[in-house]
Order: sequence, then C-alpha cells, then structure tokens
Amino acid sequence: MTETRPYHHGDLRRTLLGAAAEAITENGPAALSLRDLARRAGVSHAAPAHHFGDKAGLLTALAAQGFGYLADELDRTRAAGGGVLEAGVAYVRFAVAHRAHFAVMFQPELLNRADPELLAAQDRSSSALRDAVATVDRSELRGADARIAGLSAWSIVHGFATLWLSGALPPDLGDNPEDAARQVIRPLFARG
Repeated sequence: MTETRPYHHGDLRRTLLGAAAEAITENGPAALSLRDLARRAGVSHAAPAHHFGDKAGLLTALAAQGFGYLADELDRTRAAGGGVLEAGVAYVRFAVAHRAHFAVMFQPELLNRADPELLAAQDRSSSALRDAVATVDRSELRGADARIAGLSAWSIVHGFATLWLSGALPPDLGDNPEDAARQVIRPLFARG
C-alpha cells in the first residue's frame, strides 16, 4: 500500500494569479488558457475554474489586483510628497513592473465589468489619480475643469506607458522608463 500525502498548495488564488501574469507576459492575454494556467501552477485543470469560473473571471481578478497595485503606487508617491509629475512617473513604474496586469486592465471586452471587486479597485485607483491632479495649481489648467485635467493626465501617462512597453519611443530617451517619463511629462506638468 502506498502512502498518500495530503496536497496543500497554500494560497492557490494568489498562485494562479501569479501564473496568469507570467503567461500573459510571455504570450499576451488572448493566448491564456485555464488548462495551461493549471499546468503552470501544478494543480488540477479544474482548480482555476473553481476559483474564477472562467477566463473572464480570472482576467477580471487579475485586473482588479492590478488596479489595486496601481492605487498603492500612486498613494505611496503622494505620501512621499509627489505631485502630478511624480504620480505620472509612478503610473509608468507600475505599468513596467506589472506588464500583464496593465495588458488586461484597460480591455473591458475581456472582463466582467460589473464585478464588485473590479469596480472598487478601479474607483480606488481613479481617486488616487484625481488626488494627484488636485495638486496642480488651477491657473496651470488653462481653463480645464478637474475632470478634464484628470483625463488629460491619465491620457498622457497611459499613452507614454503603452508606447514604452511596445518599444515605440525614440531610443534617445534612454533605457530608464522613469527618467524618460519625466522628460516627456515635465513640459506638460512643470510643477510636478
């Protein structure tokens, strides 16, 4: 008779999300499968479905985790006294450090958009970005209201992060994404 030891994985949800991030970094979100995810995590093929339901549920959880990480990064920057410029750099830092999360967070067709965890995390990161924009002197907004200023700031840093990750920016910006982001963002938000 062979001895059967109980299988204990620890925090399987976290393990599965980590394996999903790894797979997405390698091959993008479209190539992700729950079966491959189970193989990567060393669990049965039913385990990811048990935790997330389906691929959209998994990607939604990954996106919610990403919005949480983004909010944390923005909050740390604000707590350290950073203004809108440094918040923009923090956004880029997050995108570079969490490429897989960034790849799914802004693709609503992949997500369960009404998921309460996702909505709460999106709201938290939006609030952190609004707080950063609130540090800008009103005279620098050139007549734009806070909402439009926030959309402008987000558009700039999101676009920069996307271009950086795709390798589409000129090489003379250097190889440090934070320094390059400061060069590009500073002229628009000089107060930083």
